[in-house]
Amino acid sequence: MPSFATAYSGPPKLTLTRAFTEWRVDVPMLVLILLAAAWYLVSVRRVRRAGGQWGSGRTFAFIVLGLGFWAIATMAWPGVYESVLFYARATQTVLLVLVSPLFLAMGKPLTLLIEAYPRAGGRVKRAVCGRVARVVTFPAITTLLLVAVPMVMYFTSWYTHVFTNGTVRELTYLILMAPGYVFFWTLLRVDPVPREYPYGVAMWITAAEVVGDAFFGIAIIADQTILAAAHYHAVGYPFGPSLATSQVLGGGIIWILGDFVGLPFLAVQLIQMMRADKQEAAEIDAELDARDAVREAAMAAAGQTTADDGAAAPVSAEAAAPEEADRPWWESDPRLTDRFKGA
Repeated sequence: MPSFATAYSGPPKLTLTRAFTEWRVDVPMLVLILLAAAWYLVSVRRVRRAGGQWGSGRTFAFIVLGLGFWAIATMAWPGVYESVLFYARATQTVLLVLVSPLFLAMGKPLTLLIEAYPRAGGRVKRAVCGRVARVVTFPAITTLLLVAVPMVMYFTSWYTHVFTNGTVRELTYLILMAPGYVFFWTLLRVDPVPREYPYGVAMWITAAEVVGDAFFGIAIIADQTILAAAHYHAVGYPFGPSLATSQVLGGGIIWILGDFVGLPFLAVQLIQMMRADKQEAAEIDAELDARDAVREAAMAAAGQTTADDGAAAPVSAEAAAPEEADRPWWESDPRLTDRFKGA
């Protein structure tokens, strides 16, 4: 174990009990969390008073899970030990980048805004459908930012500035959450989005995010130098693992915990794609049945007309039906012709 400074003045040794009992008050984050919770609850009440419906599950996802993990990341043990233990900072990063934004997006805050405040919601909806929003939320951009922002923070001096400047620390929390929220918002599609990409694209993007998290974690594990070594030596935490071990643990947390969030989300994308394909198949079947019904009606009408006119021979089905109806449906259905156009 490396030699530590003797004048250590930080939090006590991290134990399982203290992981639940050690808290600090981060005033800016606490104010933002309470304001977000108050706005959400007031908006839900407004929607219900107007006769609308709002599921309790959405409220639970946004307030208890989304805001709850935000509070844990910044004020529970990851926040208390963020400047002392590398793996505490890594845990905080995963919670802010992936976990909290996922549940905040599941709470459908944009839909709630639109339903509770129609005038302001209309402006928000127009902005969401605008060209700027489409460019900013392009899947390749959101996925790149989701991985690149924390990587830049860890491998530059930004990492240590968080510990020495309170304003930088608070802004960093929000900067880490922003790309995660945009990523899940555009892929979950429970709120209005700038563009609905096919679920196949969403699956590839999610898979790229999982690979990116793994690469990020492995890069930290494989780094032979101690990240922010001067800072951690100055802190002189006298308990627990060495600085090198703490860094390896942190890289493993980013890798494994990131995959723990990403892989189930990838499975959700697969399920949604299967449901969309099933619904599309049902719509195509219904449309084909309607075409067959129209064709049979036309054939019956043509046969009746021939009988009334005393024609010598009945009109064949091919002659009675329009020429377009004789073509195979897959040659004219835009859902298939557009998909394979240029193939």
